[in-house]
Amino acid sequence: MAAGAGGECRAAAAPAGGPPCRADPPRHALGLPGVLFALQRAWGGDAFALGAALLGALAGYTLLAGLEAWLDRGVRRAPPAAPSAEWPELAMAPIGPPAEIIELQPVQWLAAAGELPDPLGGHVVYRTGCYRFAAGNRIDDVGPQAAFSPCGRWFAARLRRDRGVLLWDRRRERQHWLHGWQLVGWHREQPWLARREGDMPLALSAVLGEDDVDGA
Repeated sequence: MAAGAGGECRAAAAPAGGPPCRADPPRHALGLPGVLFALQRAWGGDAFALGAALLGALAGYTLLAGLEAWLDRGVRRAPPAAPSAEWPELAMAPIGPPAEIIELQPVQWLAAAGELPDPLGGHVVYRTGCYRFAAGNRIDDVGPQAAFSPCGRWFAARLRRDRGVLLWDRRRERQHWLHGWQLVGWHREQPWLARREGDMPLALSAVLGEDDVDGA
């Protein structure tokens, strides 16, 4: 009997009394299952052939995966973008440098009755509106109340009739005659002043509008 469509076996091809012939695999069997089935039949169709076919398929898959990784070796993946802050967080975020708590050291005013001890050594002599220092420096037209900064860099004297204050930077040899200002304290060896008692103190650099008062 002739084989019909679809791969049926021919009866004349089978020997008398022998096992029936097996049909050819369908032609539409594609992909990995079809390849494994074909390899199994080509190698005898037993359990050994099936194991060899599976091992070959595993080796082929591993080779393809390694080839794909090798081809993608130069591709740089962009890092995930950081989540952007919401507008309430941006509104509450601090702006500018952190605030600093300033604690002023009070001014120790001394009544100039003859001589004053100088923190830098020696004495300061006061005579009728004039201060004379051991190094030969002289300051005139000031009142009898004077003060030094904690380390002695600055000398301060109240003007006559308390109309202001004189500040002398002894390190930089600069004098500042500040009418209408009061010395209220020291911070980091720098003078702080106010217009009147109870006003917010200002650093000397803010009063003078300079940026280099703290330098050198």
